[in-house]
Amino acid sequence: MNEILKSIKTPAYVCEEAKVRKNLELLKYVKEQSGAKILVALKGFAFSGVMDLVGSYLDGATCSGLHEAKFASEYVKGEIHTYSPAFKDEDFDEILKISKHITFNSFAQWQKFKGIALQNGVICGLRVNPEVSLAPTDSYNPCGKFSRLGTTRANFKPELLEGITGLHFHALCEESASSLQTVLEAFDEKFGEFIPKMKWINMGGGHHITRADYDVELLIKIIRRFREKYGVEVYLEPGEAVGWQTGFLISSVLDIVHNEKDIAILDTSAEAHMPDTVLMPYRPAVRGESENGKFAYRFGGNTCLAGDIVGLEAGDAEYKFDSELKIGDRVIFEDQIHYTIVKNTTFNGIKLPDLLLLKENGEIKMIREFGYEEYRRRN
Repeated sequence: MNEILKSIKTPAYVCEEAKVRKNLELLKYVKEQSGAKILVALKGFAFSGVMDLVGSYLDGATCSGLHEAKFASEYVKGEIHTYSPAFKDEDFDEILKISKHITFNSFAQWQKFKGIALQNGVICGLRVNPEVSLAPTDSYNPCGKFSRLGTTRANFKPELLEGITGLHFHALCEESASSLQTVLEAFDEKFGEFIPKMKWINMGGGHHITRADYDVELLIKIIRRFREKYGVEVYLEPGEAVGWQTGFLISSVLDIVHNEKDIAILDTSAEAHMPDTVLMPYRPAVRGESENGKFAYRFGGNTCLAGDIVGLEAGDAEYKFDSELKIGDRVIFEDQIHYTIVKNTTFNGIKLPDLLLLKENGEIKMIREFGYEEYRRRN
């Protein structure tokens, strides 16, 4: 592994095939034991280099609009489900051709596109808002006050349900099976009278199924009970759970400056390449850090943003090591495959990290190599 790491041109996201397979094996187990269908949510995990593998375990992909749907049609096997808070007229015909399922956010959108959707034989659903969520922050709470995502019970119009065969809710973010149970109770209370009229229910994403402490057996019981009660097909659409702990972002130390503290300037960026460390926020683990290490550093991005410091927004920007860092050393941020490549930017013209796949046989495969062209096309 050390020789492999030395050979990598930085910055680069490295996805590990064996770890993706391990997550997929667990998700397959949930499918088999619960009877649910599981889709990969491309909004959280869209690493093209392993989409063939994903397709061999899961039932398809869920997409947030035309471009994700096109990506799914190119790289993912199985069903394609598409949901958007609002569909654009110029996109909808192409979405219809690609998607098996389309979920509408409101009755207004449903009425606008109902005719053409049904004419094309698409399975149609409506997203509802159960108004209960255990999401950690307002930014990640789709059921928070004034949310635009999904129709609340107060705005629900049963008389317009003709043609709708399923309901979709999404209320979780890195949550447990017991959190799903809490949300499901609210969903049942508000919309239970309409479920017998449906053929399927989509329980959205945010299920942290592949996290070590997740109660997989409870999830299986919850889904089984729901399916037995209502006789409907159940979908789950995790993204993060597919890509959870499946790879890292590798960077190089370009310089070390001192201003009361030692600051290592890297060829990567929290702001541009690890956006959720700023938005969530959280402090990513670094390979080789030591709680009692004698050498402490801040990691600064190679951008002009003063706050582009890893871990700063989470309140802990100091990393300790047993050995002194030197210019040219590699710094590896763990678990940087989900919600990174789908959200990163070329802020300041900084290079996007390349996408590499560490295959199960030990081979490193270049999936995407980036350079100036990505910045030029955006400006």
